[in-house]
Amino acid sequence: METRKVQVTGGSTYTVSLPKTWATENDVGAGTTVEFYPEDDALLLTPQSDTERQEGTLDISQLEGERLTRAVMTMYVSGFDIIRLEAGRITTDQRRAIRSATQGLVGVEVLEETTDSVVIQDLLDSSELSIVNAVTRMRLISQSMLEDAVRALIENDDDIAHDVIERDDDVDRLWLVVSRIFRATLRSPRAAEELGVPREDCFDLHSSARQLERVADHAAKISNLALKLDEIPADVAAALEELQTDASMILEKAMDALFAEAADEANRLGHDAREAVLEIDQHTRQIDDMLRDLDPVQAQSLGLIVDSLSRSADYGGNIAETALQKAAPRP
Repeated sequence: METRKVQVTGGSTYTVSLPKTWATENDVGAGTTVEFYPEDDALLLTPQSDTERQEGTLDISQLEGERLTRAVMTMYVSGFDIIRLEAGRITTDQRRAIRSATQGLVGVEVLEETTDSVVIQDLLDSSELSIVNAVTRMRLISQSMLEDAVRALIENDDDIAHDVIERDDDVDRLWLVVSRIFRATLRSPRAAEELGVPREDCFDLHSSARQLERVADHAAKISNLALKLDEIPADVAAALEELQTDASMILEKAMDALFAEAADEANRLGHDAREAVLEIDQHTRQIDDMLRDLDPVQAQSLGLIVDSLSRSADYGGNIAETALQKAAPRP
């Protein structure tokens, strides 16, 4: 840490010198334009950047399959707009993995292909991306998935179950968008200003989006189990439907608390959601007692479904905790 004293020049202008080491490392010299971003009682300074699109190159010679797909997604989340994938010779399997990765990302397409390289580009304007809209969309999809997954189980409807499983990909794509935006705000105060959302709020939204992504995963898990199960007893079906309603209510209140503008409203909803989570454990124990009288194989699958619904409620409780922290007074 270095300190500087503020000086006054011309009788009304405050000036402060920049550390030479920092200026040298960031190519800041006489005539360089720097940008200032006020953030509460802090003032962030960064050199003005002329680079609009971030480009990155990745050697994929030793990567294939899931590892290659994951590497491309990681480059995307890290903030690269143009990703050049290179190898001595890109195999058919590698191209297939690259296509799989681009299909799992929002707004990304293959721009160029040669024998030894593939270039993919993010075609979305980062300034038009909204972390609030992305999280709101995740909320709607994940909650509807959880409801439909239990409906598919109770009604023994394979079409609904398959639809829920497919929607999980939509939530995963949105989760990667949220992660990309969040990391951009950590790197650059400019990104946070363009977004119009304080960086602390971006952290809360990112944290909550992670919980919603997990809810969607459990909805897909329930649907996969529903595909393997036949008709279940009416009393168990009713109990599972009630448990899903309780879990969805917790998620609803938690997300309402997160987006509440008034601190009093956020605190009321957040505490209601947290208290409701405590009642879920008793509910799950009652259903577990009902499962003891069923066929062991069926009981095991239904037990996993109960666990997924209980965990979804817990994730709602985590969001409520985040909302309470967001609404708390700031030092």
